[in-house]
Amino acid sequence: MREERLRTTAGLRGTPALVLSAWRGRSGRRYIVGIHALAELELDDMEDAVILAVRRDATGYGELICVTSAGGVPRERLTRTWMAHARQRGANELHVHRLAETEVERRAVVADLEVRADRDLRAMAA
Repeated sequence: MREERLRTTAGLRGTPALVLSAWRGRSGRRYIVGIHALAELELDDMEDAVILAVRRDATGYGELICVTSAGGVPRERLTRTWMAHARQRGANELHVHRLAETEVERRAVVADLEVRADRDLRAMAA
């Protein structure tokens, strides 16, 4: 998986530019994401999305730390456990992909972007 930074310009009528990026999964598919500072959002604010925790270094390189999906109402376990895991691993951004409309589509995106640490964390929880 790798990030492909996108260039954006100011929106129409003075609206600030959206900060966008894209991640390419193992399958080669590209997933467009909105970038948010980790402190800016909580999972409670996100519905029907795939959420990527990213650690961006001073050079601008983004490393995918972990990825999950949130349905209509994010689960409390997800909010506490997943966010704590992301913070402990040094994540400083959340990348939010909102174009997967169903839970099945969101799970497929997660599987395509999943990093080894995610699989290990899920195996420990099982």
